[in-house]
Amino acid sequence: MARDRVLFGFHALLARLRQDPRSLGEIYVEAGRRDGRMQDFIKAIEAQGLRALTVERSRLDGIVGHPRHQGVAATAAPLALTHSVDDLLDQLAEPPLLLILDGITDPHNLGACLRVADGAGAHAVIAPKDRACGLNATAAKVASGAAESVPYITVTNLARTLRELKERDVRIVGTSEDAARPSISRISWDRSRSSSAQRGRACAA
Repeated sequence: MARDRVLFGFHALLARLRQDPRSLGEIYVEAGRRDGRMQDFIKAIEAQGLRALTVERSRLDGIVGHPRHQGVAATAAPLALTHSVDDLLDQLAEPPLLLILDGITDPHNLGACLRVADGAGAHAVIAPKDRACGLNATAAKVASGAAESVPYITVTNLARTLRELKERDVRIVGTSEDAARPSISRISWDRSRSSSAQRGRACAA
């Protein structure tokens, strides 16, 4: 069984509160902080029948592992997000939109990618198990709640996954800072010549 994880930051906690409040365990708020943002947060958790434990900042630092927590943290059970590319594609009733990452070792970058993927309406973010930072608490905070709504799927062999996506008629578009076309918005997504109902897009970065 997967262990509970520590979430921190207002965005990450409020996103989990909206999605599945009962998955939250102990909720901690910083003693002495009484600003409007904290008051709104406390009201939001109390509206769900939950209560927060007031602790000193030094204890919050210890729970999270660093001081960049905005004064709020909580233990949380993992959500039942899809963790298989095949399962994800089989469940979709619309063409998939995927963000594929490789070589992302900084959790801040991963969090930003998750946030962008969520804003773009992507169905999942795919990354290799090796040579990647993984979805840790820092990445979840930077993602501002997107880690709670966008499946982060890790694969053993990224090249094989790309081939399998092509076999499902998912178009792969690579990105590069030296690309001749500065924006993927200029790419034509017309796939009318294809007969597959699974037509979709995957942006590899």
